[in-house]
Amino acid sequence: SLDASDLTSIGVSRSPAEQALALAKLAHAEGIGGMVCSAHEVGSLRRALGQDVVLVTPGIRPTAGAADDQKRVGTPRGAIQDGATMLVVGRPIRDAAEPRAAARAIVTEIAEAASAQTLG
Repeated sequence: SLDASDLTSIGVSRSPAEQALALAKLAHAEGIGGMVCSAHEVGSLRRALGQDVVLVTPGIRPTAGAADDQKRVGTPRGAIQDGATMLVVGRPIRDAAEPRAAARAIVTEIAEAASAQTLG
């Protein structure tokens, strides 16, 4: 969940997207078969690393959901369309007035995105 100012503060001059891609390529070259990446980078990592790499994407919020303390969030639909293998969804379900309904809505959004990919 580092943004550009966080990276600058630790001496990294690359953008978050550039840094994530560079580290992912390095890890992949060393045989790492799965990575955690934000919804903002999942598409570029999927294109660069191919279909066999597992990309776990945290910070997933429903389309109308609040970001909470996460800096780099994405929707279930967007993350699936961009190539995420697994999504991490916590607070949008845990903190919902009706957690079961919130979970169902997210599952529906994931299923619709996956179906659109299959048809497309």
